[in-house]
Amino acid sequence: MAGNSRQVESNQGGPHPGLGALVEKHLGKPWRKPMAAHNLPALAALAERRATDPRPLVLDSFCGSGASTRALAERHPECLVVGIDRSAARLEKHGEAGDHYLLLRADCEAVWQVLAGEGVQPAAHYLLYPNPWPKAAQLKRRLHGHPAFPLLLALGGALELRSNWRLYVEEFGIALHLAGVCSAISAVPPGEPLTGFEAKYRASGHALWRCRARLLTPGAAL
Repeated sequence: MAGNSRQVESNQGGPHPGLGALVEKHLGKPWRKPMAAHNLPALAALAERRATDPRPLVLDSFCGSGASTRALAERHPECLVVGIDRSAARLEKHGEAGDHYLLLRADCEAVWQVLAGEGVQPAAHYLLYPNPWPKAAQLKRRLHGHPAFPLLLALGGALELRSNWRLYVEEFGIALHLAGVCSAISAVPPGEPLTGFEAKYRASGHALWRCRARLLTPGAAL
């Protein structure tokens, strides 16, 4: 893949000064957003699949075209890998999904809400190259600055977030620490890329970073 991606540019020189207060605010408030009707078909499809497939879950949130979901299904054949994205256009690029994984068009937060409410803990949860929203004014759009961050924590499992912007990964680790969760930040090791973004960033000479943590569930699948 050609490497023509520009490095992330930001007006932040370090962790956002408002990160701590924002995370603490969200940790003190439960997620109360009503369930949007457009999520119901995907949630029904997930419930139907889980009724006949008892394997542990691996979530691939914000999966884009689902290429990472396919790759993760090969990595975790003992699990049902579920890719979630809100964009029909991105998911349509995938074509026919394999029998060994599931792609859902839905808001990730809706799926997290239902699974957490049912006490279903995924074995592993991947957040691969989310939009970094690099401007300081965009902190609330980042995963760790979003009101759904506590839902992400409540799911449990082995969590892995990747980005080509180290500061994003560091902020995510800080948010986990504020929630009482230990995490480790390291470079993404060489190997087969999980997403097209990862392949493109590597070809462009970007350093790639990951934050890994275990949330509530021992013996997870990472």
